[in-house]
Amino acid sequence: MPNSFDIYRRLFGFLRPYRKEVLIAYVSVLFAAGLNLIIPQILKNAIDEGLTSGEATALFGAGGLILAIAVVRGGAAFSQRYYGEWITHRIAYDLRNRFYAILQRLPFAFHDQAQTGDLMSRATGDITESERFIGIGLMDLTATLLLLMGVIAAMLLESVQLSLYALGPMVILVYATVRFGGVVRPRFKLIQEQMGVLSSVMQESMTGIGVVKAFAREPHELEKFDAQNEEWFSRRYAIIKIWANNWPTFTLILAASIFLLLWFGGPYALAGEITVGSLFALISYVLMLNGPVQRLGFLVNMAATAGASATRVFEIIDRPTETEDSADARTLEKVEGHVVFEDVGFAYEGGAPVVQAIDFQAHPGQVIALIGPTGSGKSTVTNLIPRFYNPTEGRVTVDGHDIRQVKLESLRKHIGIVLQDPFLFGLTISENIAYGKPDASPEAIVEAAKAARAHDFIMHLPQGYETRIGERGVTLSGGQKQRLAIARALLYDPRILILDDSTSSVDTETEHLIQQALAVLMEGRTTFVIAQRLLTLKSADLILVLDGGRIVERGSHDELLKGDGLYRRIYDLQLKDQEEFAALMEEATPSQPLPLRGRSSALV
Repeated sequence: MPNSFDIYRRLFGFLRPYRKEVLIAYVSVLFAAGLNLIIPQILKNAIDEGLTSGEATALFGAGGLILAIAVVRGGAAFSQRYYGEWITHRIAYDLRNRFYAILQRLPFAFHDQAQTGDLMSRATGDITESERFIGIGLMDLTATLLLLMGVIAAMLLESVQLSLYALGPMVILVYATVRFGGVVRPRFKLIQEQMGVLSSVMQESMTGIGVVKAFAREPHELEKFDAQNEEWFSRRYAIIKIWANNWPTFTLILAASIFLLLWFGGPYALAGEITVGSLFALISYVLMLNGPVQRLGFLVNMAATAGASATRVFEIIDRPTETEDSADARTLEKVEGHVVFEDVGFAYEGGAPVVQAIDFQAHPGQVIALIGPTGSGKSTVTNLIPRFYNPTEGRVTVDGHDIRQVKLESLRKHIGIVLQDPFLFGLTISENIAYGKPDASPEAIVEAAKAARAHDFIMHLPQGYETRIGERGVTLSGGQKQRLAIARALLYDPRILILDDSTSSVDTETEHLIQQALAVLMEGRTTFVIAQRLLTLKSADLILVLDGGRIVERGSHDELLKGDGLYRRIYDLQLKDQEEFAALMEEATPSQPLPLRGRSSALV
């Protein structure tokens, strides 16, 4: 884990591109601090030359000079505040962009385990805490330290002996504030981590609100949220107690300085060893530190919070991203779709192998179906093709090229995916279809929708293709979302397709439309299908039966039925009913089977 210095050094690095704005802001801070130091000297002269000697003009002159200084200081304060706020929010802009860019490039293995709510908390709350300190907070801390050093110097010039009496408690105060920061910093990290947990609980509950309401589990969700919220408050309350215990100490130490000045300085002034104005100036300097020094505790608090928050942000930024392209990586310009797995194995870091000894080839235009029990490795095999994960053993090639030796972006441009539960963005219908090809013409979007059997239902929506769908496509049915996903893949026009073709959750008519759309989608493409339907298996050129991460059987549907292996058992338990049902339906309503044979498809 990086130390505090490294964290703050990295935060300060975000200031480098804005040297001009930083210079103006900090010159204003220095100028304002210098003007503040002049005021006690003006008051000193007013007392010694005005009150003591009875010269009213000296008092009027002092008042006018203080007023003029206030006007000039107002201008400096404006520059300080304006550029301070600008720097604050510009740093937030840069840091948030950096965070989000890294988040987009993190591998699938990270997103498999990460909590969305926690990531949202880091992108919002943690970055906000970091920006507050590196912008305005750091400027205020600088102003306080400059004022502190300036006051010490000015007091020493007035009277070294009396200054030492007054500054003794100040040394204790500085030590107390530094110690305070060391105590609260790790506690603030715990608070920010708990906020991430709290955000994750809320995000999960809101995402699954339909299930919550269906099972009347609102009280349970409230109780779960309340427990995490209570934990957050407990951690925050611990900080409040530390703060409350230290604040009176800071005030008492400052009061001790005033007491010592009056105790030792009063007799000096009565004896004429120093003037009354000098004593008053010394007291003014100490009082001038009252607000800043007490604010020093708040700024240390802010710095501690920022350090804890920045640590959480940099934890994500420093994570290894997807494997960078090698220096000699080539661009895949044109792909035929010849995919080969050569003794491929994969295991998550530190985990047992998920798949082992996967060895097969798919010729251009073939349909490869993968079937097997849950957890047998079907999805892992298909995820290796677009390099969502890199194989830990063996290699995968496309048209003879090891996919680790080609540019990742060019590889994925030739691969399309249609998921069983496709994800749609809260955009318009046309924007969702054109997501993979944003420069597509309206005519091309409509043609893709027609081929996917989606055009008719789209035209019945309020604004047709410009209808904005809800979050995750919540306003559409499952079949409609799947057809839009197929239209998206058609418009993308990849040579290799990956597809989960389960349509068990849709009605017969919708399934028929989806199968028609898939027939168009699969035409002439190399297709990998995580198969659930008998029709898909019958039309596949090669069926791979996986169990325990290995291929235990391979062949066509008819070949595998002749054996007495896992495929035969799956057929008897799950697929035979589909065949008998289809036969009954054909007897009741004769119809031509879907023309899937001889086509190359990929259902993702």
